[in-house]
Amino acid sequence: MSGDAAEPPPRDFSRVLIANRGEIALRIVRAARALGLETVAVYTADDARAPHVSQADRAVLLAAPEGYRSAQALIDAARGSGAQAIHPGYGFLAESAGFARQCEVAGLRFIGPSAEAIALMGDKSAARRRMEAAGLEVIPGYDGADQSDATLEREALRIGAPLMIKACAGGGGRGMRRVDQLAAFGAALTSARAEALAAFGSADVLLERAVDGARHIEVQVLGDAYGTVVSLGERECSIQRRHQKLIEEAPSPAIDPVQRTRLGAAAVRALSTIGYEGAGTLEFLLSSDGRLMFMEMNTRLQVEHPVTELTYDIDLVQWQFRIAAGARLSDHPDLPREHPRGHAIEVRLCAEDPSRGFLPQSGTLVRWVPPKDLRVEHALHDGAVIAPQFDSMIAKLVAHGPDRESACRTMLNALAGLEVFGLATNRDFLIACLRHPVFRSGSFNTGFVDAFAPALVCPDQAHRQALLKVAACLLQIGPQQETGALLPKLAYPLRLEFEGELYEGRVERESPGRFAVSLLEGTARVHLERVDRDSTRASIDGMQLRLGWWPDGDCIWLASDQATVCVRNLSLVASRSNTLATAEAAQTGEVRSPMHARVSRVLVQAGVAVQVGTPLLVLEAMKIEHLIAAPCAGRIDCLEVADGSLVKSGALLLAIGPRDA
Repeated sequence: MSGDAAEPPPRDFSRVLIANRGEIALRIVRAARALGLETVAVYTADDARAPHVSQADRAVLLAAPEGYRSAQALIDAARGSGAQAIHPGYGFLAESAGFARQCEVAGLRFIGPSAEAIALMGDKSAARRRMEAAGLEVIPGYDGADQSDATLEREALRIGAPLMIKACAGGGGRGMRRVDQLAAFGAALTSARAEALAAFGSADVLLERAVDGARHIEVQVLGDAYGTVVSLGERECSIQRRHQKLIEEAPSPAIDPVQRTRLGAAAVRALSTIGYEGAGTLEFLLSSDGRLMFMEMNTRLQVEHPVTELTYDIDLVQWQFRIAAGARLSDHPDLPREHPRGHAIEVRLCAEDPSRGFLPQSGTLVRWVPPKDLRVEHALHDGAVIAPQFDSMIAKLVAHGPDRESACRTMLNALAGLEVFGLATNRDFLIACLRHPVFRSGSFNTGFVDAFAPALVCPDQAHRQALLKVAACLLQIGPQQETGALLPKLAYPLRLEFEGELYEGRVERESPGRFAVSLLEGTARVHLERVDRDSTRASIDGMQLRLGWWPDGDCIWLASDQATVCVRNLSLVASRSNTLATAEAAQTGEVRSPMHARVSRVLVQAGVAVQVGTPLLVLEAMKIEHLIAAPCAGRIDCLEVADGSLVKSGALLLAIGPRDA
């Protein structure tokens, strides 16, 4: 904690506009209501029935094409609704110095740091230099103003491989590339700059040495308008994919009480030099030899803030409002607290398919049953549409316990009972992570997902195939939800699509609730002991299963305590072949979109020759870019899209014909 500055002018507000959507908008509504503040939601036409719209005291339609990203539309909405303040949540304009400045000019209180602090710490290069001057160690690299290709290539040679290219103006893994061979630096730089420019409006980058085997540690801070800064401990954020966090916890299993005190004091000392106001997070890499090196600062509320709230018994969003209204941290001697209270773990439930490189998924959620007795931050419901233009995170689950092991067990139990049906998610992947012995030991680092990908992404296939056979029986029961007492004792032919393959066989009811299923190799005996939507119990060749399930047209979704599957019933569809269309499409040369997306860049022209693996175009979905490569050699026969095109999953992007055509 540091000393007081001059008295700032009073800043009163009673109505706040929330410049965001989804779970964070609902989170802000709760905190504002607890303090007696009125809330104003904003929404686009697609979000007219979203939960944050109905939960707020009033709501305003954003008619601007940019929607939630339109600073002027948000300011106009605040003025028109009588709001005196704007809370940006996280994402969109939360770290925009320009937006904070526009709010100030418009006479609106921006719930966050000053525009000057956002500009300084939001620029990764400037933040590195400022924190180094304040005494923090930074990762070796280049953060200069000269952004010419020649200078960056020269600095890359000096730093050496492996190294990281990072967008100066952003985060979340966008505009970030790892370079393991310096020969690939030029292409990686071009790609990183293009993504950074599209995402943040700036193509400036910095270079850092890649620190392998490190942990990602961040420190939560609060600062008030009087010069007081406090630290609220650290969070562990090392479980990541594509430089984006998936599992966070507090405290870190790698930080002892002495290190915690030193780290917090260093963070307070560094931020006191810039007059930081509001909530913020300093991010560090903890190297394998114990060095803590500053990476960047997030000048906003973090997605993972609930783990700090649970371990320090504090509401950070309420404190954002209090600080913005002129409250003094020094008037609350219980801040900071000496020690965290117990342990908290948060997982990010994302609409993505880990088995396909974490490919983002969009579509309609047909069934959502969140766990009880657990903190779940979400804005979901049956029938919710998961849109491709937003981040893939759809919910956060947060568990707290007296120690790390108990918090982990609580989270696993919650995930085991979670039903999220309608599109692929990372639920099973999260369960596999939490069960992995390296995670349970606490000895992991940022390379955890890559190191153990096969075990995490491809769980027990025997278990998944058991679920397929149970699905075959449930499909025979239909909507009656009975155990088959009315079914005749006949063998029904089966044709089921499961995980990209077609399975043919038969199912026969042997007695009420008991079936013989002939799929794959041999015949399995399945007993549906109890069939209802909340607690279905089945046994298959002695294996006991407790399941959640839900019909979805010609599909059925099932979830056990370790796997979620979707089985499509094609038994009444004329047989085409014993495999599905994926391989056939590759043979035709047709390249189709694997998801709903926007075409970010087309990299080829009609008529040019390509080889297997030639980059064809870049798709952007849920804020992440995906390179589409040629599945075969030939010549671009037709090109159906251009830069900026919006495409649906399965849409034809281009076709590759014979080279000599």
